[in-house]
Amino acid sequence: MSEIHDLTAVRQAALFRRRELSPVEVTDHYLDRIERLGDEVGAFVTVTPELARQQARNAEKQLFAEDPERLPALLGLCVPVKDLDMVAGVRCTRGSRVFADHVADADEGYVAELRRAGAVLPGKTNTPEFGLPCYTENEVAPPARTPWDTTRSAGGSSGGAAAAVAAGLAPFAQGGDGGGSIRIPASVCGLYGIKPTRGRVTAAPLRTADPIGLSVTGPLARTVADAALLLDALTLGDVGDPFPAPPLPAGETFLSHTRRDPGRLRLACFATPPLPGTEVHPDVLAAHHGTARLLEELGHDVTEITPPFDGSHMDHFATVWAVAAASAPVPDGQEHRLRPLTRWLRERGRAVPAPDYVEAVAQLRRFARLALTVFAPYDAVLTPTLATPPVPLGHFTATGDPAEEFARMNAFTPFGNVYNITGQPAVTLPLHTTADGLPVGVMLAGRIGAEGTLLSLSAQLEAARPWLDRTPGIWRR
Repeated sequence: MSEIHDLTAVRQAALFRRRELSPVEVTDHYLDRIERLGDEVGAFVTVTPELARQQARNAEKQLFAEDPERLPALLGLCVPVKDLDMVAGVRCTRGSRVFADHVADADEGYVAELRRAGAVLPGKTNTPEFGLPCYTENEVAPPARTPWDTTRSAGGSSGGAAAAVAAGLAPFAQGGDGGGSIRIPASVCGLYGIKPTRGRVTAAPLRTADPIGLSVTGPLARTVADAALLLDALTLGDVGDPFPAPPLPAGETFLSHTRRDPGRLRLACFATPPLPGTEVHPDVLAAHHGTARLLEELGHDVTEITPPFDGSHMDHFATVWAVAAASAPVPDGQEHRLRPLTRWLRERGRAVPAPDYVEAVAQLRRFARLALTVFAPYDAVLTPTLATPPVPLGHFTATGDPAEEFARMNAFTPFGNVYNITGQPAVTLPLHTTADGLPVGVMLAGRIGAEGTLLSLSAQLEAARPWLDRTPGIWRR
């Protein structure tokens, strides 16, 4: 039987404009599912039913009062926001019990844009403390679990966002990605996720140390078109942004690219992890090679390349990551309440001399130049998204040693941070599953500013190997 949550976001928007579907009815449907199922998959930290219902009522009035052609793009559509980011008047814990009672006094720049686009904000999705790990387990909400197997992690740091969309608690969701944090949970939850070009979505107001623009905001969605629709709404530049992205040509949208034939593209591929000594699971390799063959069948030129990476960038990335962790403001006397990994990273960050930090940043810039030079001849680069399928809850913290935890994180996601360092757009596609039905994503990275090419290619792959009807058991509950 078809349910409201079976409808894609693009379809919901079309039905709203034809006045065949009610934003109030849709919002109530999602809020009911959040209440019944949200804790089971650890999707939300804070739910905002009063705010969401008021926004839905306002959207419904607007639908009947204005020309459908002039309505905001997201009018009436539910868009959860990751709990690292601020929604004015709503609790913002940043995944930490230290901030369990903190209420934001302003919107993030992109959240204000979501409001202008008519979005309904049903709540704040689960995230690990300060967004630092690649899994979502904290002391402010239940652990985020992939709806495909709730004994396994939904990944991170946008784990709650991915769990929400994959469980049918929202049509799509906003996430953030500083080292793979959209692509990791999208992969393990069977979703499509986009890390946009550096600077595509404003980082205002910037509150943490990020001198090379590692972190970006982007969508997690069930379809390529839904992700493009949300990315169009999120795309916002600010005069103070340090890394402005190349603008779209006048009149173009990302959604329009999902309806275009990508043409014949020149593609590179590799499955050798940029972290030496890391093993890639056979199911992941099978997904990678199967996608390469599919791309060739679709008429693209696919060349296997040897990446010129020796793994040293991971050490420099770890230095920058630790200093960023140390820069997060924590009230006096509250340091002991942070999670062990957070304390360990902050101690490491505070111990880094300023010249060493500057050198780490410089080395990451050199790495970016090398990578971009190697990738320059190609329209896109195919790799695995992760080194393994979804892992059990507690996998990373099993030893109780933060250093081992960090090493396990790197081994799980050795491919992701390359494109945070270079600033390239990258997407993960849910094209494959393991023999027991667990999602396995594959990743495509494109040229700076060329999200449109990735979206066109992704839509072509989606049409060739549709995944929309593949849903976890919780979907029908």
